[in-house]
Amino acid sequence: MLQKRYYGFLKTPVLWQSKSIFNLQQFEIETQFSKIDVEIDETLRLGKYIERFVSFELLQQPDISIIAENIQIQKDKITLGELDCLLLKNQQPIHLEIIYKFYLYDASVGNTEIDHFIGPNRKDALVEKLLKLKKKQLPLLYSETCKNYLKNLSLNVNTISQYVYFKAQLFLPYSNQNIQLKTLNNNCIAGYYINKEDLENLSNCKFYIPTKKDWLITPHPNVNWKNHTTIKTITENYFNTKFSTLCWVKFKNGSIKKMFLVWW
Repeated sequence: MLQKRYYGFLKTPVLWQSKSIFNLQQFEIETQFSKIDVEIDETLRLGKYIERFVSFELLQQPDISIIAENIQIQKDKITLGELDCLLLKNQQPIHLEIIYKFYLYDASVGNTEIDHFIGPNRKDALVEKLLKLKKKQLPLLYSETCKNYLKNLSLNVNTISQYVYFKAQLFLPYSNQNIQLKTLNNNCIAGYYINKEDLENLSNCKFYIPTKKDWLITPHPNVNWKNHTTIKTITENYFNTKFSTLCWVKFKNGSIKKMFLVWW
């Protein structure tokens, strides 16, 4: 299962190319589809779990070495923030922030393509994450408090380049599948989202709800599929507690789609 998750992570494209969004520079890496042979703590939250994938991926690169990871920047015992990764690429020091997200397209939110992408539970909007990176996470490197941390690592802040490694799976409304993205990477579109009403129209389909870490995986048929009646019973609790979940939907023709089942 770890291997399937790692492959799913590797196959997820970056959300944009170069500096096209908020002048945030995407980190470019030649993906090596290698077998992952490290143990990862299964109790880690998804974000931290993915950081272990990135760490392994970086170590497969001959021109990259990791200096430090998850550096907590503290002042008077208060944590100001964390630097995800400091590395050397071709001997050039780099501060890398790692992001992996799931966003759903809702045209009723905001005015721009970026505004339209929100988290599955209508929180954690893409634009909020971009602003946090731009105004808080990346500037942390240049803070007075961070200077001593860098000094201890024999690094000079003026020589460090900053990059983001921002991957995402994007989901379009099932009722409007032909949306073409102009700003973000169309290759990030991983599936669609449906609500309770849409679910009623998929009575001939089979369903599977993966665990959160398995949201990374490319859907495959070898799982314990549930019929429409069973999935309606299971998902009633999701709707009542206002929690959106990812599911795999298998159609009569055998095709399998990733879909978020949303409460809204």
